[in-house]
Amino acid sequence: MKYYIVIPTYNEEQFIALTLQSLVDQTVLPTKVIVVNDNSTDRTPDIVLAFAEKHPWISLVTKTSSAIHLPGSKVIQAFQKGLESIDEDYDLIVKADSDLIFPSNYFETIISHFESDASIGMVGGFCYIEKNGEWILENLTDKDHIRGALKAYRKATFKQIGGLRAQMGWDTVDELLCKFYNWKVMTDESLHVKHLKPTGGNYNKTARYKQGEAFYTLGYGFTITAIASLKLAMRKGKPFLFIDYLIGFWKAKIANRPLLVTTEQAQFIRKYRLQKMKAKLFQ
Repeated sequence: MKYYIVIPTYNEEQFIALTLQSLVDQTVLPTKVIVVNDNSTDRTPDIVLAFAEKHPWISLVTKTSSAIHLPGSKVIQAFQKGLESIDEDYDLIVKADSDLIFPSNYFETIISHFESDASIGMVGGFCYIEKNGEWILENLTDKDHIRGALKAYRKATFKQIGGLRAQMGWDTVDELLCKFYNWKVMTDESLHVKHLKPTGGNYNKTARYKQGEAFYTLGYGFTITAIASLKLAMRKGKPFLFIDYLIGFWKAKIANRPLLVTTEQAQFIRKYRLQKMKAKLFQ
């Protein structure tokens, strides 16, 4: 199976070479890697071009945007810029972050999962972060959820879900829509990916409100949002984030923000999330 990787990047001179080298070292190489330089002010583009000289399947695309980082919108806009430069001759499309080190068998294993079952629409491993000299699971989500840092999609799935939405919540709504369209989402606990820059460390209060807004635009409703907000805040070890998330939800509701999904999809999502919550309560 041919796979293309799109990597949005901004000021990642410290890590981008490690990410690209881990791709060069794959047992099954990607057909194309598109690195989207989103207005970097450091040596990121020079490092990517040095790799591209040695490996013709790596290329650099330049995008100009605001330096302000809000989770979701900026990174997916850069991803979409990268999509503009690829053809349709692929089987899998991958959105990857620029601060990852993939094990050498990562994509060989990912491909084997897709080939084993035609109903699998998404596959991913797990992010690990360094803490006190050890690499530990970056435990921000359930183990059946694929982190936004390393999403791999079957082409047909990617097309059916309408690609990725350029706002926070994109990396949840994609999986929920997979399930809506009866695609399977698979995670592989044997695939440990080193995440060199832990998620969300630099988010300001406005960005934290965006998480609550995302829960609203996913069609969760208040009850599911409250449960999901508390769970996420506790996982991050910052209980007071719960308040920020709820404020974001109500801000979005009062402003009547458009949903990321249709009414039918929102009904499916609420039913699915409630079923999962009930299943965990009665395990």
